Amino acid sequence: MARGVSKVGAGGKGKRAARCAARGEGSRASLYDDVTATIIEQLEAGVFPWVRPWSKAKASLGLPRNAVTKRPYSGINILVLWGAVIEGGYASQDWLTFRQAQAAGGCVRKGERGRTVFYADRFTPKGDAGGQGSEQAESGEDKCSIPFLKRFTVFNASQCDGLPDGLVSEPAPPPDRELHQAAEDLISATGADYRIGGERAYYSPAADFVMVPPQPAFHHQIDYYRTALHELGHWTGHRSRLDRGQTGGFGSAAYAREELVAELASAFLCAALGIEPTVRHADYLGSWLTVLRADNRAIFKAASQASKAAEHLLQRSASLSVEQAA
Repeated sequence: MARGVSKVGAGGKGKRAARCAARGEGSRASLYDDVTATIIEQLEAGVFPWVRPWSKAKASLGLPRNAVTKRPYSGINILVLWGAVIEGGYASQDWLTFRQAQAAGGCVRKGERGRTVFYADRFTPKGDAGGQGSEQAESGEDKCSIPFLKRFTVFNASQCDGLPDGLVSEPAPPPDRELHQAAEDLISATGADYRIGGERAYYSPAADFVMVPPQPAFHHQIDYYRTALHELGHWTGHRSRLDRGQTGGFGSAAYAREELVAELASAFLCAALGIEPTVRHADYLGSWLTVLRADNRAIFKAASQASKAAEHLLQRSASLSVEQAA
């Protein structure tokens, strides 16, 4: 009898696992398709959602963030909201939900269209209906971990009225001089083998060093920092750091993916430091489109990895500042 129960339990566990694997897959597939299609459409139209996302608006430089919690958005949400700033011509990088606007004493203007941001995670239910959860606990079986995807509709602060003063703050404008101290501090804080010279900018995974031409060699000297941040984005992928795997040869899909990660990481860092991002590798557009058309999750993964790369570098800079202050 015990064996019979065991077989039924094992079969039930297999069915529960299958149900768990199926849950959320439909909505996730739709999400990947929808967002990837939007990004491809923008690229084909010559619009890069991570490049000068405020060029058609009055929004200041910076990463999009929640106006109430002050937490910056990450991953694919950055591209979604930057694209919305372009399309809507908004004058702010701050976003909040309908309820957050009401709780703050304001309101979303009638007829305004919100944007969808995403949060993905997993949870383990306490037990299934019919007491199956208790049987699992007694038998020591692993509970079913269910992936879930939450969608939130947010509105730009420019779409709201009556928000209290001080809720939406604008980042300080970038300095007028070509020397950008925050970028200089970040480069120094990385501790990278950072070399200046030559006529090419590149990162060598094998020797683990970054090479960037001297700043006066750039037609616009601010491009020196954009280029440096791009190459440092590659630097974070070394196996001793974020370990992204950088073995793809030039022209391969793996190479295009890594270039897209570095390009986005540079854009995220530029926004965080107050430098206007731009495309340094526009010639890679064709390979990017090929990758995105072949894999509807590619832009999600690239944006996520780019956020991690940018955060890795920003944390190093913040840690050095704390040490120097002490």
